[in-house]
Amino acid sequence: MKRIYHAGAIALFCFAAVACNDNRRAKNYNEKTLVDDMSLNFIKKASEAGLTEIKAANVAQSKSTNPKVVEFAKMMITDHTKSSAELNKLAADKYAVPSTQVSPMHQAALDSVAKLSGPAFDKAYMDMMVKDHSEAVQLYYDITQSKNKPVRDYAEKNLPVLKMHLEHAKTLDSSL
Repeated sequence: MKRIYHAGAIALFCFAAVACNDNRRAKNYNEKTLVDDMSLNFIKKASEAGLTEIKAANVAQSKSTNPKVVEFAKMMITDHTKSSAELNKLAADKYAVPSTQVSPMHQAALDSVAKLSGPAFDKAYMDMMVKDHSEAVQLYYDITQSKNKPVRDYAEKNLPVLKMHLEHAKTLDSSL
């Protein structure tokens, strides 16, 4: 009888130890995220980057007088809103919490650009788009090596769009 009791206690202890091993938590503390740390970091960074692009594009639409910059901003809003919706659904499916705010670093850059007007605004906005999209392309490229198929598939699907944004931003930036 003691053997059964000890075996049960050991089994219970082992189960508890394994259950406590992963401290990554989803929005509901009873559910663990279904992605690895690399994918979780990607979801957070990619969602924050998308929010930044949308916020910056909204500023550009209201401040720019250059029709090409305004058209680029509209494309940013359309494409990044669609991509963000897909990423948020993926995050929800994997019990991962995406970023819901722009980082202080990106907010400072947005505030700095928003203070400008005319051609100075256009140039600063497009410089920001080149820098941000260069970083985003690298982020998405790196995650294409992920073992998590849904995350990898999302990145592979959206990487060509980001590359197109980057090339468009570089072309427009060089013409200003």
